[in-house]
Amino acid sequence: MVVFLSCNRQPTIKNGYANVNGTSLYYEVAGQGEPIVFVHGNFGDRRHWDYQFEPLSKNFKVLRYDVRGYGKSALPKPDETYYDTGDLKALLEYLNIKKAHICGVSMGSGIIVDFALEYPEMCLSIIPTGPWANGFGAGEYSSPAADSLFAVMGKTIAIAKEKGSKEATDYFWKGNNVMSPTANKSKSTLDSLLKMGYDYSYWGFLNQNKRSNISPTAIGRLKEITIPALIITSEYDADACKEIAEIMDNDIPNSTKISISGAGHLMNMDKPEEFNKAISNFINNLK
Repeated sequence: MVVFLSCNRQPTIKNGYANVNGTSLYYEVAGQGEPIVFVHGNFGDRRHWDYQFEPLSKNFKVLRYDVRGYGKSALPKPDETYYDTGDLKALLEYLNIKKAHICGVSMGSGIIVDFALEYPEMCLSIIPTGPWANGFGAGEYSSPAADSLFAVMGKTIAIAKEKGSKEATDYFWKGNNVMSPTANKSKSTLDSLLKMGYDYSYWGFLNQNKRSNISPTAIGRLKEITIPALIITSEYDADACKEIAEIMDNDIPNSTKISISGAGHLMNMDKPEEFNKAISNFINNLK
């Protein structure tokens, strides 16, 4: 573990690699108080939370990490089945965090919803952002909005295979598709998303990858989640995510849904002050 100080010498940040579950997960921790864990979205890494990590560490213990196969964390092993929820549980145990508020954006939202179903005893609350729940788009939860999103994902992966990360990332966030309008509400957000995408290997999509989710899938099990939930969508979020936000709010018994005006899919990056205030107030009101 390495300990370093930010340029203004506050807060103290601890970072390192947790060798757990047969993999290596890169993490960063700062602050004191009730723990908040941040789980990033697809085609990105822990930097999705740059506008939350240090500001919220003034009042909370904040953990962010790179999911297996992303950022500085190890790549998956092609012949090994793994669960992101199991990795998160092992990371929390490694850091001796018994319970935490768990916040995830986009793909990370899917991870934290699965986590709440598998390990509710480790959750003080969940905060699905740009919300996703695995299983949406199939069966009774089929949706034209999901079909459109899956089509964009498929084309993005095809471009990555043929041309590489840069071209794939450019298409996903700037191309003529349903996702690009969700990323153009802030130049700084778009620039950050492009940089993270260029850095991403797309390994999990270009190689054999036995990444798995819980079964039955989460979308039909939301009523089982009894811990408090703050569901955050936005004015310009992806249509599929807006639909999931409604389903979550209807099905999770102890839920609150908000929408951030003027923000896109990464509303925590577009409107960080409003986002940080919303989750801080939510957590503080639970005490």
